Amino acid sequence: MTKGDPPVQFHDDLRDVPADFGPSAVTIGKFDGVHVGHRAVIAHLEQAARTAGLVATVVTFDRHPLSVIDPHRMPPALTSSAQRRELLADAGVDATVSLRFDQDLQTKSPEAFVSEILADTLHAQLVFVGSDFRFGAKGAGDVALLRALGERHGFRVELIDDVDLVDDVRSSDERRVSSTWIRELLGEGRVAEAARLLGRDHAVRSTVVHGNERGRAMGYPTANLDPACEGFVPADGVYAARVLHDGVTYPAAVSVGNNPTFEGVPEKQIEAHLLDVDIDLYDETITVLFVAYVRGMVAFASMDELATQMRQDDLDIRLLLGLPA
Repeated sequence: MTKGDPPVQFHDDLRDVPADFGPSAVTIGKFDGVHVGHRAVIAHLEQAARTAGLVATVVTFDRHPLSVIDPHRMPPALTSSAQRRELLADAGVDATVSLRFDQDLQTKSPEAFVSEILADTLHAQLVFVGSDFRFGAKGAGDVALLRALGERHGFRVELIDDVDLVDDVRSSDERRVSSTWIRELLGEGRVAEAARLLGRDHAVRSTVVHGNERGRAMGYPTANLDPACEGFVPADGVYAARVLHDGVTYPAAVSVGNNPTFEGVPEKQIEAHLLDVDIDLYDETITVLFVAYVRGMVAFASMDELATQMRQDDLDIRLLLGLPA
């Protein structure tokens, strides 16, 4: 969005969508992570919408469909619903409609999905989907059926796959950009590679809670994040990062894991040490932006060894972030 643009519409209940909504150009998907592939689709959507005078609309879901259909197969989310909403707004869509994925939606026939949501509520004139798009109860609807229903209800269906990303984001011999691939990279700590596919640094957001203050005693005070955080937590390790708080970004050293040097530290704890600044962040919400992986977690034999490594980490991270030593 740019200054002067109208605010992005957001509807998490179809009953709240205005009766005069649209007419619209629509794309449908989970959009977990809102990565470069998603943004390519949204860019096509926006261009087509502007050309035809339509409302560029993203239809997504309040939760991963597998959380209802088959919870054991559900992957961890890259972003929370709130983060995804913000990212979609930043991508420039005119409206986001978040469907509640419940028993009613799960059992809705393809015909009812199209007539009730796309036609009667969103007044769609153009629908963008991938070639593998499925919809309706048990995924019974495919692109061919969507096109047939579109002819009946007055909208056109266009296919968009991420071919436009070749050479720009990935080479022709690389796999297709996907949330699955990004999760794999983050799970291995490869945050810089994940950032290339996301089009931005991966972010985790949470509230700062009180810790044991061991870092402060060693001259490295840390902000400890509440484990109930938004965003996929990457692999254990030490990272060069940036911390966003109240509109200000600070360079930071961040550790993820259970800190094996000390006993009783909960697993997947995120601690952020802001470089060259010491501010009170207790009970404040911060966002950690992961820039680069530095090293894995190590159990040190003594506090002196840990302190020596922390000084080296500080130097390495400053170099990665382009800061003076």
